[in-house]
Order: sequence, then C-alpha cells, then structure tokens
Amino acid sequence: MSALFHREVRTALTGRFESLHHEHVSYRWWVLANVMIGTFMAVLDATIVNVGLPKIMAAFGADVDKVEWIMTAYLLVFAVMLPTSGWVADHWGYKRTYIGALFVFTLGSFLCGLSWDEDVLIAFRVLQGVGAGFLMPVGMAIVTREFPPEKRGIALGFWSISAAASVSLGPLIGGYLIDNLNWQAIFDVNVPVGILGIFATLVIQREYRTARTRSFDVVGFVSMAVFLSFLLLALSSGNSGWNTGGWTSGFILTCLSIALAGFVVFIITELTVRHPLIELRLLREFNFGVSNAVLFIFGLGMFGSTFLLPLYLQNSLGYTALQAGSVFLPVGILQGIMSPVSGIMSDRLNPKVPAVIGIVLLAFSLYLNSFLSLYSEHAQIMMSLYVRGFALGLVFTPLSTIALSGISRDRMAQASGLFNVIRQVGGSFGVALIGTMLTRRVIFHSSMYGQAVDRYSPAFARMLAAVQHQAVTVVGGTMAEGAARARAVFGAYIGRQAFVEAINDDFLIAAGITILGVVPILALRTRRKKRAVPPAMD
Repeated sequence: MSALFHREVRTALTGRFESLHHEHVSYRWWVLANVMIGTFMAVLDATIVNVGLPKIMAAFGADVDKVEWIMTAYLLVFAVMLPTSGWVADHWGYKRTYIGALFVFTLGSFLCGLSWDEDVLIAFRVLQGVGAGFLMPVGMAIVTREFPPEKRGIALGFWSISAAASVSLGPLIGGYLIDNLNWQAIFDVNVPVGILGIFATLVIQREYRTARTRSFDVVGFVSMAVFLSFLLLALSSGNSGWNTGGWTSGFILTCLSIALAGFVVFIITELTVRHPLIELRLLREFNFGVSNAVLFIFGLGMFGSTFLLPLYLQNSLGYTALQAGSVFLPVGILQGIMSPVSGIMSDRLNPKVPAVIGIVLLAFSLYLNSFLSLYSEHAQIMMSLYVRGFALGLVFTPLSTIALSGISRDRMAQASGLFNVIRQVGGSFGVALIGTMLTRRVIFHSSMYGQAVDRYSPAFARMLAAVQHQAVTVVGGTMAEGAARARAVFGAYIGRQAFVEAINDDFLIAAGITILGVVPILALRTRRKKRAVPPAMD
C-alpha cells in the first residue's frame, strides 16, 4: 500500500513538473533549437558528399556513373519519404517519429563510414535518406505547432537558417574532414551529433498525436517509389560501361517499361483514392502548378550540376577537398543576404520580377562555368559562384509566395509537402541526367581528341621525343620505357582535356535547362501592387 502511494505521488509530481516545463515561455525556443539540429544534418548530408566524391572514386576505383548514385539515392529516398512523414507522425506521435528519424539517420551515417565498396555505401545512403525524409517535414510541423501564428514567421525563419547554413558549410566541413582525416569522416561526424539530438529530443520535447488519422495510401507509395527508382536507374545507366547495348538494351527498356507502369498506377490511384499520398489535385491551382514546374526545372539544372564543380576542382585543377569546399561558402552567405531583399521586392513589386531576375542570373552563372579549362584562375571560378549565390537568394522567396498564394489554409501542409517533393525529385533527376551526359561527353571528346592527334606529324614526333628524353632523365630506364611513359603522359593529358570539355558541355546544358524556367514564371498570375495615393493638399 505504501509503495503504491509513493508511486502515485511521484507520478503526480513528475507530471506537474513536465506540465510546468512545457508551459514555460522558453520551451518553444528549446524545441526550435532541438529541431534545427536535425534539419542541419539532413540538408548537410545532401551537400557534404560533393567534395568527397573524388576521394570515394579513388578509394573504390569507381566511375562517375556509379558514384553519382551516392547523391541520387539519398535525394530520391528523401523525396519518396517526404509525403509519408505526416501519416507516420499522426499515427506514431511527432516526438516518437522525430526520435526514430534521428536514430535511422544516425545509424545510416555510422554504417556509411563502415562501407567497403560503392554498392554498400549506396545502400546505406538509402537508409540515411529514409531518416532525412522524416526529419525535415516532421521538424517543420513541430515548430509550426509549438509557435503561435504571430511568432511562427520568425521561428520558421530561424529554422530556414539551419538549412541555408548547411548548404554553405557542408562542402567546407566535408573538405576539412577529408583533408585532415578521411572520406569516412564526413559520415562519422553525424554520429555524435545525432546521439546528442536524440538525447535532447527525449529531454525537451513533449509528445503530440493527432486524434483523427487517415488511412495510408499503400498503392500510391509503392507505385511512386517504383516509378522514380526505375526511371532514374534507366537514366543513369544508359551510358554505363557495363551496359553495352546503350539506350536500346533490354535492361534500359525493361526499366522504362516498369517506370511507365508505376507512373500510370500512381496517377490513377492519387486521383481516385479517398486519402491520396500526394494531393495531385492541388496542381490544378494555376500558380501552384506552374511554380512546381519552375521548381522541377530549377532542380534539374541547379542540383544536377552541383557535383560537377568539386570534381573539376579536385581532378583537373588539383584543389584539395578543403579548397574545393571553401569556394561554396560565399554562395550561402549571399543567398542569406538576398533572401529578405527578395521578400521586400516581392511585397513592393510584382513577385515575378525578382524570380525572373534570379533564374536569369542562375542560368548566367552556369553559362560562365562552361568556359573552364585546365588553367582557369580562381577569380574566374568565384565570379560564377558570386552570381549564383545572388541568384538563389532571389528565386525561392517570391516563387514560394506566388505558389502558395491561392492555397487554402487547410491544404497548406499538403501543398508545402508537395512543393518539397517536386524540388527533391527534380534534383534527383538532374543528378542522373547530368551524370549520364558527363559520361557520354567524356567519351565523345576523348574520341575527337584521339582522332585529332596525328602520330606521324613532325610536331608530334618532336614533342614525344622531348617528353621521352625528360622521362629518361628524371625517372631513368631505357629509351623504350621512356617512350612508353611519354605516350602515357599524352594519353593522360588528352583524358584530362576531354573531361574538362565534358564538364563545360554539362554546365552549358544546365544553363539551357535553367533558362527555360523563365517561360512558366512569366505565365504566373499575380496582382499588380497598388500605389499609395498621397493625400490632397489644402
């Protein structure tokens, strides 16, 4: 009897303490700080890997068409899991879902650091993407719930800072870890931070579960995953070395057929089921549908080209991973500065104005990168990145404002989720498309340069003899060995030059894709801002 009495008293006191703790004015700010940890890690791992790709390629002896899946798999699973996060959180509880997402993400990071080949690394990146796909939307929902409407804007502003900071700091942190430790460190760094985030969530957050929940759209989820996975697999494998049949091979045609079937099932399901996974009917709202088209085009061009520059800087110019990562720091800073400026421009002018300027400048920055060479100066590289940071700050705020302007309040959460899904899917398609084009253009330019070299010309003979003499003088050996080394030097130079030309072609393709976004932006419907009429003078 005494033990039961003491347990009831202890339970009452604990409940009273937790109630006071959750009602404290600072509670919601602790929740915000807690959620920002997970958001920072989720976005960080979408960018930190870029500077590690050359070292991963060297460690595993993998080609570009294989390591691109280290990025694609993460972005793809991230996009697939986004629309499921709300249903899981409603059923399981938001705090419990957030802890589970942190655990899965941290476990995936730990396993990535233990990977022994590229296939295993890609598999563990899928696990990471599952956790990240829950962290972002559930964290945003928690922040939105805890803050009242009058303080929600500043809270989401701070939440966005963690995402923007990780975009800039990701390559920089990754470069430092790779140069001073190894490529595994870019994944291992998440483990202690993830454990800290789990502990903080257990201590800080209170549980919340929706009273009424909807049924889960299993068919929609499976069909979407099948469609995206097989389509991206086909896009990224068209020019792979193992695929000798090219784009008409049985493997590619089978993947495309399965993707088409998955797409048809997904569309029919989402338009007929009572509780769809993704509310596709929202795309009927003109501004929302067109803005999503712009966002998809943006993802194709921008995210598809993000892994090109680190590869070029490290493989062609000899930058260290830290040096390659540091060049991206100004992008996030300029984006953070210009984002509120674009918001002011959207309020005072037509929001299409900053959006169009941003897309044009973004395409221009990618166009500037199409003139790279083996001897490009640092200032030339940074100029394009300055323009890019400026452009990114102008695009997102007005585009989001226009997209959500016609969405009712009760459908806002579904619209925001779909907006994020389309951006991530566009990024996944962009990485697959640009990676495939890179492989194809390297083969093309290598062939063209190989044909252009006249082995019987006097100029080539003199150059070969000079390199041969230098090789024998420096390294030693016979003249035959010197001649072999000289031919290897010429072959390596042609390969490097072909790679740079392929990089330039890809940036030009990305610029062309991005500039197409101007057309749908101009079609958006916005109201002209009314100018204030000054009072009449007596």
